Amino acid sequence: MTGFEVDLTNCDREPIHILGSVQPFGFLLAVNSDWVIVHASTSTLRYLGLAPADVLDKPLTQVMSGHAIHAIRGRLQVLRGADAVERMFGVPLTDGGEDFDLALHYSGRLLIIEGEPSLADALIEAASAVRSMTARIVARPDFEGFCHEAARQVRALTEFDRVMIYRFGHDGAGEVIAESVRPGIGSFLGQRYPASDIPVQARALYERNWLRIIADVDAQVSPIVPEVSVSGEPVDLSMSMLRAVSPIHIEYLRNMGVAASLSISILRDGKLWGLFACHHYAPKHISYERRTAAELFGQLFSLTLESREREVETRRLAEARNLHDRMMNAVVKANQGADSLSPYLDDLCRLVHCDGLALWLEGRLTLRDSTPDASDVHSLIRLLREKDTHAVFATSEISALMPSAAAWAAKAAGMMAVPLSRAPRDYMIFFRKEEAQTVVWAGQPAKLVQVGPLGDRLTPRKSFEAWEETTRGQSRPWTVVERSLAESMRASLLEIVFRLTDLADEERQRANQRQELLIAELNHRVRNILGLIRGLISQTRSGVASVEEFAEVVGGRVQALARAHDQITRHQWGPGALSDLITAEAEAYLSNKAERVTLTGAPIALAPDAFSILSLVIHELMTNSAKYGALCDQRGQVGIDWTRDAKGDLIIDWRERDGPPVKPPTRRGFGSTIIEHSIPHDLNGEVSLDYRPEGFQARIRIPGRYVTSEGVVATVKPARRAETPVRAPDRMLVVEDNMIIALDLEDMLTRLGVKSITLASSVAQALDALAEDMPPFAILDVNLGHETSFPIAKALQDAGVPFAFGTGFGDSAAFPDRFKDAPVLQKPYSAEALAGLF
Repeated sequence: MTGFEVDLTNCDREPIHILGSVQPFGFLLAVNSDWVIVHASTSTLRYLGLAPADVLDKPLTQVMSGHAIHAIRGRLQVLRGADAVERMFGVPLTDGGEDFDLALHYSGRLLIIEGEPSLADALIEAASAVRSMTARIVARPDFEGFCHEAARQVRALTEFDRVMIYRFGHDGAGEVIAESVRPGIGSFLGQRYPASDIPVQARALYERNWLRIIADVDAQVSPIVPEVSVSGEPVDLSMSMLRAVSPIHIEYLRNMGVAASLSISILRDGKLWGLFACHHYAPKHISYERRTAAELFGQLFSLTLESREREVETRRLAEARNLHDRMMNAVVKANQGADSLSPYLDDLCRLVHCDGLALWLEGRLTLRDSTPDASDVHSLIRLLREKDTHAVFATSEISALMPSAAAWAAKAAGMMAVPLSRAPRDYMIFFRKEEAQTVVWAGQPAKLVQVGPLGDRLTPRKSFEAWEETTRGQSRPWTVVERSLAESMRASLLEIVFRLTDLADEERQRANQRQELLIAELNHRVRNILGLIRGLISQTRSGVASVEEFAEVVGGRVQALARAHDQITRHQWGPGALSDLITAEAEAYLSNKAERVTLTGAPIALAPDAFSILSLVIHELMTNSAKYGALCDQRGQVGIDWTRDAKGDLIIDWRERDGPPVKPPTRRGFGSTIIEHSIPHDLNGEVSLDYRPEGFQARIRIPGRYVTSEGVVATVKPARRAETPVRAPDRMLVVEDNMIIALDLEDMLTRLGVKSITLASSVAQALDALAEDMPPFAILDVNLGHETSFPIAKALQDAGVPFAFGTGFGDSAAFPDRFKDAPVLQKPYSAEALAGLF
């Protein structure tokens, strides 16, 4: 120990991912790329009847049956990502042998196969259990009840004695914020644990591996043989479900009296937010299937938690935008310099939950509520300038930066400084008073500096009795949301300051305000569209028999919405012509059969809300007619007539004739639901259906408030060209910054016959690809986040290579004149639109 300084970071050195052993409730095999076993745990003798010496350097085929290996290979086909783990349940490893639950993952170049005997479990179906658990927590509106119910549900699922939700603070320390516990063993609710209780490397593993079980702290581990590979490397067990436990952690659990534990990660934005920490006071092992259900619940809990926290953040950001708008309006009208901000200082304080505010602007200091004296504020501003702070700077302990600040901590112990100029000159500083905190720790947080039996590490503390600590000289910490609000306000205040000092022109301000309104409107519409598409997906799944049919039905409905949206946006979100709606559906879905659909009626237009709803109804009617009605053969006809009645309501009659005999449907799918209920539900209209043997008929009534006859101009459709076989180029470049859209587009092009597709997500990637190989055709997404694809288009045009643009902006997308004649595909893409390019 000579020259070694013992401190709380020593535990962070322990290589817990390469401990060289596994827990004894299962076995581990490491297989190389030739499917030869190169590592095995000693527990293979217990579970496979073969000692490590009997399996090492043997092909896996000599240990497992062909059926088992076939199943493993099939599951590996869907393994994705460096940290991905695939699970298999109830797999007999030998012919006639017992069933095992398996976990498969890659560790470097090795395939890790872990198995444990399948356990008969009362859990009937994991997905159903998790769905029920999630529904119960979602029903809890307040955060405290939400967390308490989650702990309660996890305890019911795992049957552990104690389940805690353990949240990490800004300083890394953890606090028990919810608990479900077996009566009679006491409570840890409200207690805190120092950051050193969970070392850095353990937190990193929690972010990669959602679930960790320790079935018995006293169990003898099963070493991995050989300990290292021929190159001298141990097996990395980061993603292992059987990974042995650090002796430091074992000692820690024993000191708490815990015999078994289970941890489920809670992540936000991929970072560790907290844990479900489960303790049992006797050895306890639960089935892999039940652990998988617990892990799935943890993931859903994380998503729900993130969604709730984002809702709160969104509301506060909306308040900031509203305050920004009010301040801008006041400044534009008053034009009184820094005094224009004075009426809004209280609102700014409320927005970030501070106790006082100092504004240094244009050489003038304004103080509001609880702040240091003016001379102290000037000293603080000088310090900030010396630090050259160009971004928001926050601290809960000013005295750590400026020792003299300890004298006025009662008035202002913490601050958040917002620069109001490009150079560090003007500032708005929010202050918070000292908040003496009494923290209840689970034992004294400072571990004793002594060398334990496990080498140069700290011995885990043995006392977990409640221990109170009072801290002074600090304010309540500034949260991530409050810092984000400050950054948002900084942008707003900078704009105001530029207006006051530089007299920025009024048109720029009006443009910025319009942009805010457009963003808010876009956000509203996007949320509505996403909600509608989610409903379509959810409701469609029960009425289809295959994935392919599901994709076709949902794709058709989404394309119907997209066509309606294009027609609405073409008229600047105004009324759209009814004839355009019907013609677009007939042309898109029925191909040459569209000529057998006749339309009769005066020019009529529908408001955007009614237009979108009716587009889905017409799509379903066209689909049904093409599959089962008049348009499914070579003779049938469909007549669509419309008129307005005395009240001004629009009456649409759909009549089919000369098709096969009609029979009423025996089953009601989601398509029928759309036809019968969407217009009554969303528009307060009426729909009646008549399944006459000679031809199906429908009558639709849409209230007059959605209908107009003024200024209706229907789009003139070009003559349909004769259909020819699609001849797609062999190679193609696709530039798209959204991975899901890119993969979907790649699938459609492959089905059209394109053999080689190069994907790029940025201008740089695309130009590099063109430098290597110039394709015969390209599809370019116009908007690539912070850049456009026009430089790529120029390179293609200069090389004489044809291309098409893809866009979600509709006809309003502004293209340079040189690209005006390029074909434009509207998103979402369809196979029919792509085929029309060639």
